[in-house]
Amino acid sequence: MDSSSNINKALTETRFSDLEPPLSDDIIEVLERSGFEFCTPVQAATIPKLCSRKDVAVDAATGSGKTLAFLLPLVEILRISTSYPPKSHQVMGVIISPTRELSTQIYNVAQPFVSTLPNVNSVLLVGGRGKVEADMETIEKKGGNLLIGTPGRLLDIMERMEILNFRDLEILMLDEADRLLGTEFQKQVNDILSRLPKQRRTGLFSATQTEGVEELAKAGLRNPVRVVVRAESKSESSQQLTNSKTPSGLHLEYLECEADKKSSQLVDLLIENKNKKLMVFFMTRASVDYWKLVLSQIPTLKSMSLIRIHGKMKQNARDRALSSFSEASSGVLLCTDIAARGLDIPGIDCIVQYDPPKDPDDFIHRVGRTARLGRQGRAIVFLLPKEEDYVEFMDQREVPLQERKCSENASDVIPIMRSAAMKDRAVLEKGLKAFVSFVRAYKEHKCFDIFRWRELEIGKLGMGYGLLYLPSMSEVRQHRLSTEGFTPVEGVNFEDIKFKDKSREKQRQQKLEKARKEKQQKEKSEKGKKSSEMVVDACATTESYKVNRKLTGKQRQSIQKAEDEEEMAREYRLERKRRKGLIKEEDEPDA
Repeated sequence: MDSSSNINKALTETRFSDLEPPLSDDIIEVLERSGFEFCTPVQAATIPKLCSRKDVAVDAATGSGKTLAFLLPLVEILRISTSYPPKSHQVMGVIISPTRELSTQIYNVAQPFVSTLPNVNSVLLVGGRGKVEADMETIEKKGGNLLIGTPGRLLDIMERMEILNFRDLEILMLDEADRLLGTEFQKQVNDILSRLPKQRRTGLFSATQTEGVEELAKAGLRNPVRVVVRAESKSESSQQLTNSKTPSGLHLEYLECEADKKSSQLVDLLIENKNKKLMVFFMTRASVDYWKLVLSQIPTLKSMSLIRIHGKMKQNARDRALSSFSEASSGVLLCTDIAARGLDIPGIDCIVQYDPPKDPDDFIHRVGRTARLGRQGRAIVFLLPKEEDYVEFMDQREVPLQERKCSENASDVIPIMRSAAMKDRAVLEKGLKAFVSFVRAYKEHKCFDIFRWRELEIGKLGMGYGLLYLPSMSEVRQHRLSTEGFTPVEGVNFEDIKFKDKSREKQRQQKLEKARKEKQQKEKSEKGKKSSEMVVDACATTESYKVNRKLTGKQRQSIQKAEDEEEMAREYRLERKRRKGLIKEEDEPDA
């Protein structure tokens, strides 16, 4: 594989109009209207190669302009194709990305450029926006020449619609290729690839190149060129410029504190940046739901806009969340890794990783939501004292982290969180669910030698979550994780805590009443069964007593004598066999 490398300085001196082979006048006009004149390093390195019909595997920092790096050559390749203009169901290009949000973003960015091809119809294929039949109807009526979407919906369409013709496919693009070729999507992507012609141009784009990407680059690309673009990063200790996988304007920090202090440090950080735009990453969906709810109960955060997004939300709710946060000048987006890749949300000032990601590759994608295209940004990751080896680990991966001291002025928010849980059962239950989900997700860390779940201090962690009591978990019981540092709330009957939402509380009371009746019925049934058994036993005893009462004393003596004689005869037979050696002592039956 040929190799091409560059250092990212946000923009080069190369104009889009200077690229060779040249871009069409229509494309240059759209770029100028959008305010794009100069190329980023990845664009300057990649566009000429793809336009020269070379396959590429691009490894570039997040926020470096990868989307235009593959969209522009894709449009130009379709323009000069011998199959242009295509028939309505003739597919000429396919773009695959791992999330609905990223596919939607690519589709929207592509529209002004695709519109310069009057006979090409692009179709967005993602789940969550409606049934697959609606997409099929759109394609049947309007055609589909450029398909942009997620692996699941795209494969579903390919399997259902024989009318689509892929024989003349010109180009395939895989954005966030490392995730597409990971275990989550690998089978679907391989099924898609098996349905596409091998004589095509292919581009693999990602900020992290994994073994799966390397394998496909070797097996599925023809004489590929590898484009590696690194950002310049200045080490504060040495003041020397070094290559980094993260954007050049990004200042990376880690904050080390105990688990019971994390929530107070997070609130202090949010207050410090109350007029800025932040993203806070958590490991689980339950954590996002809980922290959105409990942070909104803290008086000092009342004026801040708190928005949540995760994969279990309905698609229209996710769209509204992203749209609302994108348009806001300040606020906080609480999210899982669904928002870590590819999304270009304007004006992000700071990324907070309250939970380090399970996969270290996602670290780069998370922090890449800020400091995009040469802008400045800050990213902070929270670490427990026993996780400090993560700093060296990331340094070895060309992601240097600087230490950030804990704020000494941070107010203790745990009493406020606990008070909120005692006033609203929703806070109590969501907190317990988030806590359990975090512990179980922690067990799945890929860096398990750094994130050792058996060393989790459950007591301090529970305090940091503002729990009223520690939930019963097999992980705690069987592995005896430390509960030191947890102070349970005394004198409170937790069953008496009600939901603030009256309809939810009514439903809970109905369920409790139903459970009480079922329990009473069960106890009544078991009591009746027990009484019946006692009657039967009493009858059996009485009958036995009656039988014995009918025998005379002489008759009972005769029976006992016969039983004794039978026992003596059995012993005699065993003794004779023993003397003849027919049996050994250990063969004798138990008495």
